Amino acid sequence: MLSRILYPPVSFDSYVPLLPAELVDRLTGLARQFQNLRFVHLNSTLAGGGVAEILQSLVPMMNALGVTTERLVINPPAQFFNVTKKLHNLLQGADGALEPEELELYLQTVRDVSGYIGQRGLESAVWFCHDPQVLPLAQMLPQRGDEVRIWVCHIDLTAPNPGVLDQLRPLTSAYDGLIFSLDSYAPAGLDSDLPVYISPPAIDPLTAKNRAMSPGEAAEIVAAMGISPDRPLVTQVSRFDYWKDPWGVIDAYRMARESVPGLQLALLGLSQATDDPEALQVLNDVARHSAGDPDIHLYFDPAGLPDSIDRIVNAFQVASAVVMQKSTREGFGLTVAEAMWKGRPLIGGDVGGIRIQVEDGSSGYLVSSPQECARRMVDLLLDPALRETIGTAAKESVRRQFLLPRLALDYLEAAADLVPPARLSDGPLPVNGFADLEQLRIELPLPAPNPTGSR
Repeated sequence: MLSRILYPPVSFDSYVPLLPAELVDRLTGLARQFQNLRFVHLNSTLAGGGVAEILQSLVPMMNALGVTTERLVINPPAQFFNVTKKLHNLLQGADGALEPEELELYLQTVRDVSGYIGQRGLESAVWFCHDPQVLPLAQMLPQRGDEVRIWVCHIDLTAPNPGVLDQLRPLTSAYDGLIFSLDSYAPAGLDSDLPVYISPPAIDPLTAKNRAMSPGEAAEIVAAMGISPDRPLVTQVSRFDYWKDPWGVIDAYRMARESVPGLQLALLGLSQATDDPEALQVLNDVARHSAGDPDIHLYFDPAGLPDSIDRIVNAFQVASAVVMQKSTREGFGLTVAEAMWKGRPLIGGDVGGIRIQVEDGSSGYLVSSPQECARRMVDLLLDPALRETIGTAAKESVRRQFLLPRLALDYLEAAADLVPPARLSDGPLPVNGFADLEQLRIELPLPAPNPTGSR
């Protein structure tokens, strides 16, 4: 029912040259207060999607700071993800409702997870439960002493389906605190005594996806994927999802191509997410919309790739003249910060988490229609100096606001607000059943000790 994810050790020193000095001092000072406590992050998928990507870097980095941190992943039946994908869409504003049997499957699956945790006596000073898949857990898990439970919501709740929100809102009251990516995502009607914290997600600058890659190396990789390195390229990196509006991206590309002959478009959706059963359906519809255009490249199947998915994403972002994220709903959009960190001009939908990353006209552009998107695309494609100016501002904005150690600091500050002060001076870390769980050892490539080209 649960797997414990093990990572190779990393060094926090590798991050220090990339960060504002004040952030480093605050983070390391706060981490020292939690040396004798355990944190647990619980989510629903091992890989694929922004939450899994954040945790695969955040957990080893927290351990590098001296805070014992575990990551647990639930192993639900396949039909659970059909329900939670529907739930995700409803919470982002889709019409419809959960059927009674769907709601019962959802609740029973989390009930089983709770029973599994209780039977094994798993304890943590702080539980971080990520996204709606595990939202009911705090209500179902017996309280042990002064454990703290925090629900972290990464999705866009600006205009949720009201019926589903009314069903799920009472579940939040069992938590000690809630974390949302934006103020506007915290729904009305929450328990007035429940602390709410705002923490936008962030990217890891030291992963294979975000480490500096030369233009020549990027060109070789995209050429192996069928892209001509001699013609301009626009890319959107995101799984095939209704909310990412791949149809609007294609429409904007077709309009822009009238002014930029030879333009190529890549829709890179090489997702390993196991909780997205709609992706193939969306892909097929997008393929029909592309109408066989040989310069529209759709990537979905991760089999037979010339390199790892992370390095391929890196290469497409580096090789692109412009990067898109034309979402119509977006909790945050890690791909926005990824492209900006590489100094690429970004055109994003004027929604949710994209708004807090992009200062319109300075570090990128925000758009609300394919026509507006096409105009911005042409402006950038025809003006190399503008691309350079926008890209430079974008990179600096990410360095100051959207790198992983800032996210770690936000989580520690929330924990420090909620954990009773007496716990901070407790004795040795208690030993319990974590070591007996099914263990999945992840051999991530270690970051370079002295990263270059990323300041």
